[in-house]
Amino acid sequence: MPKIGVKDTRKQQLIDAAMESIAELGMQNTTIVSISKRAGLSSGIISHYFGGKQGLIEAALRHLLDQLGKELRVRMANNDGTPEQRLNCIIESNFSEFQRSALAAKTWLSFWARAMHEPGLKRLQQINNARLYSNLRYSFAQVMAPDEATAAARQTAAMIDGFWLRSALSLDPQENFEAGERLCKRFVQESLAQARAQASKTNS
Repeated sequence: MPKIGVKDTRKQQLIDAAMESIAELGMQNTTIVSISKRAGLSSGIISHYFGGKQGLIEAALRHLLDQLGKELRVRMANNDGTPEQRLNCIIESNFSEFQRSALAAKTWLSFWARAMHEPGLKRLQQINNARLYSNLRYSFAQVMAPDEATAAARQTAAMIDGFWLRSALSLDPQENFEAGERLCKRFVQESLAQARAQASKTNS
């Protein structure tokens, strides 16, 4: 009789090993053999659980997206619900300790490069982009008119992605990640303050 949880444990071992291999060797040079060796499991188990290398690669990306979602939910559960706090939670989750780690950063960079050529990865990346935009726009819309909320959400999403990418590729990633997070938060604060000031003038 199989032990409860063994399947999930092995699948996570393979996902972790895939990320380690991608971070060290790159997506192109990562193979079923390089993954299975790191996981300490047979090559055949990858096909058994994921249908092959591509299925495992997509599972690894879903794991990164799941981590991002979990980090956001934890932060959202511990804020006061104001637009500022919600927007700060979104920014912080994208610049969290895990998301800025060398392992996650290198894996994300490899995924983004391959997403232009792999429909499965592109679809997952589009889901992530839409989720980020939707969360940002919802919070901005509590203070701004619809068109303004849309523009602010798009700019904030671009800033998050841009600062994250520049930081991951910089000579001092950690310092740049921290600076990028601060600048994104400053933009949010200034945008909300400007919107409230404009609303006050209109109503006076």
